[in-house]
Amino acid sequence: MNLIDGKATAKQIKMEIATEVAAMIDAGHEGPHLAAVIVGDDPASHTYVNGKEKACQEVGMTSSIYRLPEDTSEKEVLEIVDFLNNDDHVDGFIVQLPLPKHIDENKVIMSIKPEKDVDGFHPVNVGRMALGLPAYISATPFGIMELIKRYNIETEGKRVVVLGRSNIVGSPMSILLSRKAYPGNATVTLCHSRTKNLKQIAKSADILIVAMGQPHFVNEEMVKKNAVVIDVGIHRVASDQTKSGFRLIGDVDFDRVISKASYITPVPGGVGPMTIVSLLLNTLKAHKKEIYS
Repeated sequence: MNLIDGKATAKQIKMEIATEVAAMIDAGHEGPHLAAVIVGDDPASHTYVNGKEKACQEVGMTSSIYRLPEDTSEKEVLEIVDFLNNDDHVDGFIVQLPLPKHIDENKVIMSIKPEKDVDGFHPVNVGRMALGLPAYISATPFGIMELIKRYNIETEGKRVVVLGRSNIVGSPMSILLSRKAYPGNATVTLCHSRTKNLKQIAKSADILIVAMGQPHFVNEEMVKKNAVVIDVGIHRVASDQTKSGFRLIGDVDFDRVISKASYITPVPGGVGPMTIVSLLLNTLKAHKKEIYS
């Protein structure tokens, strides 16, 4: 069994980004600038945005955060998006989801210029990804693809099963791994809560990607011997064995599956650390105009 260490991989990528950004600044150029808009007081969203700000500081990027109260109107949010769209000093920005219920998330996403959509949620970027064209790929799928590459996991001709069809993880993963590229050239099955014989399908996978949003959904009976198992889930559960009174677990029952997997991501420390670093990579691409020249 090989542990896919997302924390160590993210640290290495940050070092690579920091070196490139430092060279830009030493040459007298402006460094990359990532902005974030957050509306309301959702603790998880604020933790995530704070993590992005810290990561930017670690690699030498400029970070701007627009923190707005819960009662901010949709019109006001769209005005800030328009301002960031037209600010030449901002390379890319994200609007942190979820938004308060009185704001139409789709309308906000659609208002972001594709060339600044480093979250990869705009339909133009999703469409470009589906067609195999250069695009900003959303952070979690991008992070998973980077882990597969850096661990030299073979995907060509492999049977990939993706559990979960969300627009953020499952659906993009199914597209990316079926494309004619590396990682890719796999035969992909996308499953969800209505899939019949789901356990049997999961057990057929050479590579199993789990994003069902259900704690310990996958056990050892659903995993083929020597399969690669990538766990996207993260859940906070009560524990009397930690000082905090809780621990984090994934969609995969790690302790029961680890003996069957050839490679496996832990929770925490697997896919999670790769999400923010993927956003940094997209911002660097935006700054260098690699996607939209």
